Amino acid sequence: MSAALDAGLAALAEGRMIVITGDRLRGGDIDYCLAARHVTPEAVNFMAGHGRGLICLAITQERAERLGIALINTGRHNQSGRPHGRSIEAKTGVSTGISAADRARTIAVAVAEESGAADLVSPGHVFPLITAPGGVTERPGAAEAAVELCRRAAAGDAAVICSIMRDDGEMARIDDIAQLLAAQGIPVVDLSELL
Repeated sequence: MSAALDAGLAALAEGRMIVITGDRLRGGDIDYCLAARHVTPEAVNFMAGHGRGLICLAITQERAERLGIALINTGRHNQSGRPHGRSIEAKTGVSTGISAADRARTIAVAVAEESGAADLVSPGHVFPLITAPGGVTERPGAAEAAVELCRRAAAGDAAVICSIMRDDGEMARIDDIAQLLAAQGIPVVDLSELL
């Protein structure tokens, strides 16, 4: 195991954020990643402010089924290849649903072991990604990598991820955020480490 992978797994286990690189399906886009069990309003706010992309909840098919979440587009017609489920909101304990605290609450409800479909409503402000059963070997994407990394870190089987944009709105590359990562002590793990 590489030092980078070691550092990433340790961070996830401790409830800290990492960055995932090497998504083969999105042309080099990079993502913040946090084990969903460790989500906080502060983490959601950090992703919204420093990631600027869509904040998504990467979950297994088993969890998606338990929560009553299906893929938005199951057919081949106009399929983007992104495994988005319908957006969700916690049924209770939120106001408008969009604040960092509300989104953290929705994520916490979605990953609670006792939760089921009755605990969520739709549409909402959290966007599930339903991962492929075969993980990164079946679909080498950030969602699958995030779930696999959380599992290896003994940090659950769900992750919060957010793609990272630059200040000018273009998708960031690792060099664009190197100073921020160093200042925040955020480890970087490349998806290839899992293959």
